[in-house]
Amino acid sequence: MQPAISLIDVTKRYGDAPPALARANVRVGTREFLAVVGGSGSGKTTLLRLINRLSEPTEGVVLVRGTNVQEIDAITLRRSIGYVFQGVGLFPHLTVAENITITPKLLRWATARQQARAAELLNLVRLDASYASRLPHELSGGERQRVGVARALAAEPDIVLMDEPFGALDPLTRDALGGDYRRMHDTLGLTSIMITHDMLEAMLLADRIIVLQRGQLIAEGAPAALLQHEHPYVRELMATPRRQAERLAAFLDARTS
Repeated sequence: MQPAISLIDVTKRYGDAPPALARANVRVGTREFLAVVGGSGSGKTTLLRLINRLSEPTEGVVLVRGTNVQEIDAITLRRSIGYVFQGVGLFPHLTVAENITITPKLLRWATARQQARAAELLNLVRLDASYASRLPHELSGGERQRVGVARALAAEPDIVLMDEPFGALDPLTRDALGGDYRRMHDTLGLTSIMITHDMLEAMLLADRIIVLQRGQLIAEGAPAALLQHEHPYVRELMATPRRQAERLAAFLDARTS
């Protein structure tokens, strides 16, 4: 089976600055959940922007569903990919249902089909049908993010790109929405790429993780495998979830002893 997404020797430069992404080779399998982890300026967002042609590679090739993205109309490509980002970006003057169905409307879906899809997605993201007529300012941060996920799934994409999708949420909401998205990923058979600065979140949600540092891909593997990685930066990233796991284990041992 061919990968859903491939970056082959991809470099992206902006002017005379060091490459934002340097000779990256990334393959994302169909139905895989990939997390991309790294600090600010590591190249995470650049990687996503190259996939949906919000940016073009200086060198190398990006393939989506086996086709060079340069051969696909940019608007057509973007409408075939779901996108979730931290700021949500709901249109304040549109209802929840109207926000969800923006892409289906652009694709000229029949009104009845749009309405049915909005109702289906509200159920999928665990929001009551009454939310359809609400405006964004009437929603909590977690509810707005759920609407953002629904909007990304509205046109039935098989690929979803997420840029810090849960980063602005409180811990309880973040954990719940992350788990719900992972359930949707599995149920719908999606291919998902999630940018996050939180290694614990990446370990709990993703099938595989890649780590970027200053535009270089320095590590990749299953979450458990990265626990043993020898690169100093990867070890630093893993230190926090390891300490949290050790503290939780000690706490649970104390409670049961």
